[in-house]
Amino acid sequence: MEFIEDFEHIIIQNIPLLDVRAPIEYKNGAFPNSTNIPILNDSEREKIGIRYKEAGNQKAIELAKEIVAPFKEERLDSWVEFFKKKPNAYLYCFRGGSRSKYAKEWLQERGLEIPRLKGGYKAYRNFLMQRSLQISSKLDTIIIGGRTGSGKTPLVNEFDNSIDLEALANHRGSAFGKKVSSQPCQIDFENSLYYALIHHYHYKGKSLIIEHESKNIGRLYIPKEIYANFTKGKLIILKTPMLERVENIYNEYVKESLAEYQKNFGENYMNRWEEDVLASLKKIEKRLGSKLYLSIKKRFEQINQSQNLQDHKEWIEDLLENYYDKMYDYQIQKSSIEIVFEGDRKGIREFL
Repeated sequence: MEFIEDFEHIIIQNIPLLDVRAPIEYKNGAFPNSTNIPILNDSEREKIGIRYKEAGNQKAIELAKEIVAPFKEERLDSWVEFFKKKPNAYLYCFRGGSRSKYAKEWLQERGLEIPRLKGGYKAYRNFLMQRSLQISSKLDTIIIGGRTGSGKTPLVNEFDNSIDLEALANHRGSAFGKKVSSQPCQIDFENSLYYALIHHYHYKGKSLIIEHESKNIGRLYIPKEIYANFTKGKLIILKTPMLERVENIYNEYVKESLAEYQKNFGENYMNRWEEDVLASLKKIEKRLGSKLYLSIKKRFEQINQSQNLQDHKEWIEDLLENYYDKMYDYQIQKSSIEIVFEGDRKGIREFL
């Protein structure tokens, strides 16, 4: 088979993909379940691009063949090894043009018939965007909201018909939500979301449960039209007592976060964690007001010096009560999303 045109089949069957684009292209946007083994590295691609602009397509192809010739067998060996491990995988380049064409021909020399994506990366991504937009408009979306620390994310993940948007974005969704590992690039986040929506629709149907998010999750944003479709759903408010919320925030943002920092930064983990928390606090200084900002900053630094971690619950409660709760209540009042239920975790489980 020369070309694959049934793109939805790739997602539904979780088909692996071999991406032969240059590393810089892959870094700037790739698909889930894809592996990058380039036919040209970044500098080689740049040289060929210059030749194309100066002398046209044929001269660029001639230069490409000349550049790749000494490395052909080495790169081909890597591809063959990949397809031995993943024999059902497909192949693509950016537009389904020369790079994937030559890769396919080389693989044929080794006796491998590998289909390539028709139109390459560009056509496949366009399909993902359009199909996800269609699906998001058809979904019966339930949005679980609630004040900060209510335990919304764990509740969402209890349900089989849910998508964890924060997991896709690798961020907890608040000013303090940064993790040690970085967020994906915007295109990778979008592609992961598109995959999740298409997979969900095929296997789970029209009912979708997500967490109440703003348009942005950290530095990433949910595509505008898909976000608009999500907000046409119904809102459920999770009610959680303050003491439990403080405990939730303490466990996730202090205990678990410190363990993550220690694993990644060793002996210097405490300083790195303090720097990042204070940087997050600084981001919301204007919204907090100077008095509350300075009060929380001072207490945080004092507690870190004393190393009595339990005392962090003091400023956490202050921040929840005097900032996050007021902000969330205001947002709910302005929201046009219909609230269909309010209750505790048990009540929401029963309602759903």
